[in-house]
Amino acid sequence: MSLEEMKDLHLEEKYLQPETKEVNGILMTKMISDNWDKIWNFQAKPDDLLIATYAKAGTTWTQEIVDMIQNDGDLQKCQRANTFDRHPFIEWALPPPLSSVLWGSWYDHVKGWWHAKDQHRILYLFYEDMKEDPKREIQKILKFLEKEVSEEVLDKIIHHTSFEVMKENPMANYTTLPTSIMDHSISPFMRRGMPGDWKNYFTVAQNEDFDKDYERKMAGSTLTFRTAL
Repeated sequence: MSLEEMKDLHLEEKYLQPETKEVNGILMTKMISDNWDKIWNFQAKPDDLLIATYAKAGTTWTQEIVDMIQNDGDLQKCQRANTFDRHPFIEWALPPPLSSVLWGSWYDHVKGWWHAKDQHRILYLFYEDMKEDPKREIQKILKFLEKEVSEEVLDKIIHHTSFEVMKENPMANYTTLPTSIMDHSISPFMRRGMPGDWKNYFTVAQNEDFDKDYERKMAGSTLTFRTAL
């Protein structure tokens, strides 16, 4: 999860307001609520892998890496369907006044998973680390999955999960969705792929307010983030 990406969420919020629907008193995005019966009947297995991310923090990137690892770098298999079909996910929304951000508190999310890593087998990845050295971070994922691949396959995974390649991949860039769900002419799903774009939009005062809020809400946590590469 990236601190810089979290700032970017403030910029994208006006574009990312999908239709919602209530299920058993919980507000969810319509895409999830329409498939709730299938989700509710799902039976998890001990060796299932859960990718838990905050929105716009490298979710699709991680899904593509894992899919390529699980399929030994076979591009044809990884093109079998859209990312959201290959890696089904649950997404919920919190209405005002519970949250001013669609997906709830970023602070609660990152601190909760950071604390849980001491009780469970969890690999914690940082967006900046993945951008800085994709090979190193993919090797971490391989080790976590107890999977080995050849150097040739590893290089293939690195290349095909790069931002530039994924941005042109219709099975990863969400361009197959109808405009009623995601209108890329307003805001493309994959924008720049680099941390720090908030600097082009935040004023000095806004950044100072954010830093104060961050210091207050992250006080006492051992979790730290880099703010630049």
